[in-house]
Amino acid sequence: MKKINLLPFLFSASVAFATVSCGQSGTKNIDTATTGTIKISVDESYAPIIDAQIQTFQGIYKYANVQAVYKPEVQVVHDLLNDTIRFAIMARQLNDREKAEFEKFKITPRVNKIAVDGIALILNKENTDTTLTLQQVRDIFTGKTTSWGQLDPSAKEGKITIVFDNSNSSTARFIIDSINLKKPLPPNTYASTSNSNLVDYVAQNRNAIGVIGVNWISDRHDSTAISFLNRVNVVGISRKENPTSEDDFIQPYQGYLAQGTYPLRREVFIVSKEARAGLGTGFASFITGDKGQRIILKSGLVPASMPVRIVGFRE
Repeated sequence: MKKINLLPFLFSASVAFATVSCGQSGTKNIDTATTGTIKISVDESYAPIIDAQIQTFQGIYKYANVQAVYKPEVQVVHDLLNDTIRFAIMARQLNDREKAEFEKFKITPRVNKIAVDGIALILNKENTDTTLTLQQVRDIFTGKTTSWGQLDPSAKEGKITIVFDNSNSSTARFIIDSINLKKPLPPNTYASTSNSNLVDYVAQNRNAIGVIGVNWISDRHDSTAISFLNRVNVVGISRKENPTSEDDFIQPYQGYLAQGTYPLRREVFIVSKEARAGLGTGFASFITGDKGQRIILKSGLVPASMPVRIVGFRE
């Protein structure tokens, strides 16, 4: 595991702007909405759910070949801007500078929201204090709070170690933008090499707090998600500065993401610059259609175009 260099977190992918071309990569071999081959770039946070989408899509359309490459968010945007792919899935829309770069070449990418996702905070099983206020979360990620004893004097003392999946990941960018309000991450922040390695580290280190996409722990029918949940605790977060009951702390369950009550919530988008109705258009239509949205629903995320049923229980 390596220590994060904080400078890359100023990360707009605009470093790649100069190389944008007006051609559409991957158009040498003509494809249709349901046939041919396309290479897509996907935020690695969404590997499980996009794998499921591709398997189902290709099972229906036998002559379609969707090749997904999973990368940190910065590299996904870099691929779009460098014209190496024409279809991306990521946890944000293009920013103004990125849009302006496409406009120079008369390209207007199409953006479709496909899901509501969240960021989960995970702890070692020995760390039984699994509730934090949003302010406490902010204090941890800005470096104001550096030990568990600062949060709870009765807790076993230990220096907090913050762990992300990758220094250029969408989860790291989300924390800096939405939680730290653009303030840098503290020196006790480290990057793993994958979500699996992140969970391994948290499971083996009592003082660690890991940051992972909800997608990796939300599907109760997925063996990987079940394995992760068996090895770590998931933090419940309260927006209230002085919560009065356990009910004030919200975990990243599907219903709370749908209601907007879970604080670390984000959206997922397809960004396509396909200039014609090719395989990218067909795959996007599948994901935003009934079958694709049901796959998202099953995964534990919130589909963009399908209502989530909220069931309440009373004792």
